[in-house]
Amino acid sequence: MKRIFLIAAFACFAMTAHAAKFGDMNAAELRKAVAGKTVYLSASGIVLPIAYGANGTMRGRLKASLASLAGGSPIDTGRWWIINNQLCQRWSHWLKGKSYCYKLTRQGQTLVWVRNDGRRGTARIGG
Repeated sequence: MKRIFLIAAFACFAMTAHAAKFGDMNAAELRKAVAGKTVYLSASGIVLPIAYGANGTMRGRLKASLASLAGGSPIDTGRWWIINNQLCQRWSHWLKGKSYCYKLTRQGQTLVWVRNDGRRGTARIGG
């Protein structure tokens, strides 16, 4: 009987751990995933590293050859926050300073993001 209980407990633990690696991320998971880390956002063949500060600031750096697409500057800063289980951000200059929110879904080591205007891509989290 004790053995069956241990097997059942392990199965529940394994399912919980598996669920944490796949599916939509809630506010606490989002904060833990990005605060103090660099997220490498990918879309249309472009990778944008964004450093998310634990204090709600962020900093991005594009290759100089892509700077004209972002409004002229290869570096920008902005703010990030979480609302309704979405990661929201606003750049100081890029994207004309407009706020966007992203729904993130974890698929193993990859994050799939969908922005509130329908644009989508993938991301990975670095150190």
